[in-house]
Amino acid sequence: MTYSEHHLPLGPVMVDVAGLTLEQHERDRLLHPSVGAVILFARNYQSRDQVRALIKEIKALRHPALLVSVDQEGGRVQRFQDQFTRLPAADEFGKLWQEDCQSAPVKAFESAFTMASELIDVGVDFSFAPVFDVTSQASDVIGDRCFHADPMVAAELLGAYIDGMHAAGMVAIAKHFPGHGGVSGDSHHCLPTDPRAIQEITKRDLVPYQQLINEIAGVMTAHVLFSACDDSIPTYSDFWLQTVLRQELAFEGVIFSDDLTMQGAIDAVPGGASQDKFRDAVDDRSIASSSIVESAQRAIYAGCDMVLVCNRPDLADELLEGLEFEPNEALSAKLSRLSARESNI
Repeated sequence: MTYSEHHLPLGPVMVDVAGLTLEQHERDRLLHPSVGAVILFARNYQSRDQVRALIKEIKALRHPALLVSVDQEGGRVQRFQDQFTRLPAADEFGKLWQEDCQSAPVKAFESAFTMASELIDVGVDFSFAPVFDVTSQASDVIGDRCFHADPMVAAELLGAYIDGMHAAGMVAIAKHFPGHGGVSGDSHHCLPTDPRAIQEITKRDLVPYQQLINEIAGVMTAHVLFSACDDSIPTYSDFWLQTVLRQELAFEGVIFSDDLTMQGAIDAVPGGASQDKFRDAVDDRSIASSSIVESAQRAIYAGCDMVLVCNRPDLADELLEGLEFEPNEALSAKLSRLSARESNI
């Protein structure tokens, strides 16, 4: 099937843009058939009117419109601040639950509703929220981004938060599967290793997923090596994405990789069936063999529907040039359900 330049199915790559408006080379990049979404950062925000105009320009480039996302969790991870409500960090709801378990879910609902409503108003489709990670004393890097150290309490607060997002018309994207809360390392700068057995992870980190799997439309992977479970990080792992997430948890939504330019993804040692497929593809010369293309292809073979490449436009262009991908309506329809206009929550 052939497509016109401006009528393209959504592809499996999420990229970013540099500033407050689009440059011509960025418009060209966003028209590549492999692109399906754009993530915005604080550098892309000056005012509500400015970001609304930027998003409108992004979405006018092609049909169906590219998805637009942002990290707007609250606390220390809130990209849009001026003229937006300053949102509390997730653990504020956990602290409140310790004092008043009746009002904490209500406050979580209200914060999520505010977050989602304000983003939808300027054209954002979804925030990468909420954080499903169950915090531990070892995890300073996640820390106050988690709702609670008790997985059942975390699931209760997460459920209320998701209800608030849904009430505003936004889907929920859980991160970082299967859990980033058990390690001290920051996967932006290193490859953290979690030595716990699958039984412990299931009884702790996977509880929010077990409780809420039918309430989330997307999952973002963790760049953490669970060394007792698999020799690949979840981003590259058939075990985590297919056996655990798709089969055992029966998740049917969109799987996102975390940013493939993070050190955790770069340092990860791949393995498993997805790596075998990848090696076969390289041996057949059917894909380019640069590191970013290898990483993306590996993630897609493992089960990621969309891969993120952030803050490195040179690598984004390298990936778009080398990735083996044929535009298809099935993936595009799946991704389109994340749109704030298209989702039937």
